[in-house]
Amino acid sequence: MEASRQARLAIRQGRHAGHTAGLARGYVQGNLCILPSEYAEDFRAFCERNPKPCPLLAVSEPGDPRLPALGEDLDIRTDVSRYRIFHDGVLQEEVPNLKDAWRDDLVTFVLGCSFSFEEALIGAGLPLRYVEQGRNVPMYRTSVDTVPAGRFRGKLVVSMRPFRPADAIRAIEITSRYPRVHGAPVHLGDPRTIGIEDLKQPWAGDPTDVLEGELPLFWACGITPQSVVLEARPSLCITHSPGHMLVTDLKNSSLIEN
Repeated sequence: MEASRQARLAIRQGRHAGHTAGLARGYVQGNLCILPSEYAEDFRAFCERNPKPCPLLAVSEPGDPRLPALGEDLDIRTDVSRYRIFHDGVLQEEVPNLKDAWRDDLVTFVLGCSFSFEEALIGAGLPLRYVEQGRNVPMYRTSVDTVPAGRFRGKLVVSMRPFRPADAIRAIEITSRYPRVHGAPVHLGDPRTIGIEDLKQPWAGDPTDVLEGELPLFWACGITPQSVVLEARPSLCITHSPGHMLVTDLKNSSLIEN
């Protein structure tokens, strides 16, 4: 059995309930946003207008928990280790599955995840401090506006990884080849320029130290929809909990663009 299917099975059976960083190496992981069908057209347009934070990998049919383009046995109701449920823009609960929350009008959007390009960074000898420390990547809500579509509008969320200047150049080169999983950074250097006042206080994830001589690099992040939901306030929105991604059968190597 492929490592991706083994990972989903472990999550489905409750044997893996934690973060998915480093799980099923070589396979694409995805961010999740599930909405009632009345919001689907506007949210698809939002993703198309904001491809850096919201690179679409797949969209389901209304009420269909399957996403065969991402995995033949995939069931979106059970195959993410932790979900967030928002009502009218307010986070109500986190749950291990959607068996009680699923409805026939729900449409699933799966967005590319930076875990794919991180594998390439590590393979190129560029270590990631948060991975080495067994933490979740730090994520920050910025002052940068996304491009609105219908009711969907809000602030861009970014993830941060520090590098020495020479390694930062290499990291930019590598990640620019992965546009379907956020691509190159959207900012580097002074975080205050994009409205981040304190790197030790991430909006989600765990803080990561930026050591003397290092530059913080900021990539558009797939939890941006969770920022947008705060302002759009759809009646219902279901996402993954940060760091708890959907493991797909797509190979990271299939996303490389020269």
